[in-house]
Amino acid sequence: MRFLVVTAVALALAGTAASSTTPVQAAASYLVGIQRHDGGFAEAGRQPDVSLTAWAALGLAAAHSGPETLAKALAYLRGHETDSHEVTDVALAALARIALGDQPETLLATLRAVPAGGLVNAEIWTILGLRAAREPAPQALVRDILSTQARAGGWSWTRRGAPDSNDTAAAIEALHAAGVVGRPIARALQGLRSFRNRDGGYGLTRGRESDAQSTAWAIQAMLAAGAKPPASTWRYLSRLRRPDGSYRYSVRYGTTPVWVTSQVLPALAGLVFPLPGD
Repeated sequence: MRFLVVTAVALALAGTAASSTTPVQAAASYLVGIQRHDGGFAEAGRQPDVSLTAWAALGLAAAHSGPETLAKALAYLRGHETDSHEVTDVALAALARIALGDQPETLLATLRAVPAGGLVNAEIWTILGLRAAREPAPQALVRDILSTQARAGGWSWTRRGAPDSNDTAAAIEALHAAGVVGRPIARALQGLRSFRNRDGGYGLTRGRESDAQSTAWAIQAMLAAGAKPPASTWRYLSRLRRPDGSYRYSVRYGTTPVWVTSQVLPALAGLVFPLPGD
């Protein structure tokens, strides 16, 4: 589902009046420009890998980039299917391939076999991957995720760790995709707000400076839960936009622009995980 009103606000706040290129188009253009000949994606001076290519593919799919770019990314991901070993990596690759119109049966088979009781992060991503394929969310995983929700409403990637914004946001999206509503989601949104800083952005942990990725995750979670992201949150994200369309990690740091821009794009487009398939 596309959130047109929210996206329109984001574009206006990003200052598009002076240009016909929207932030979504500019970010997508940046990623297209750095795609390697084999279809993969990498940071400057490094070799492509499945994880970063999957993130870039999700961003480009959210931006409805050209079919040639998406086809090249899909070919890369198919050709490196066996490179993914951890559950979260398998789920990420599956999410990306499904968003590109593929049905990665081998990856989905791995996700179907994930038992409850492991890493919370792995359970969250397993649900996202299976729901992307329109398969039911395993209820054992849903129950386990709900049982690990902290008193303050958030989640950690481990069972006893301190909650962080990214896993809290991802859990909201996974539970939303699994059909969970009501108090768990309301508590999760309350917990997510605790990571918001005065500049409108979100930090990975409480007290940490705001960053683009955590802010994008928070926006997606709010959209999934039917909440309206504050205007100051959109403004914070727009401050990090570079002239080439990419996004800085934070006000102070400009590291890993490919990864950052890839994760920001779905939020800019007003979409939540799992993305709709092609």
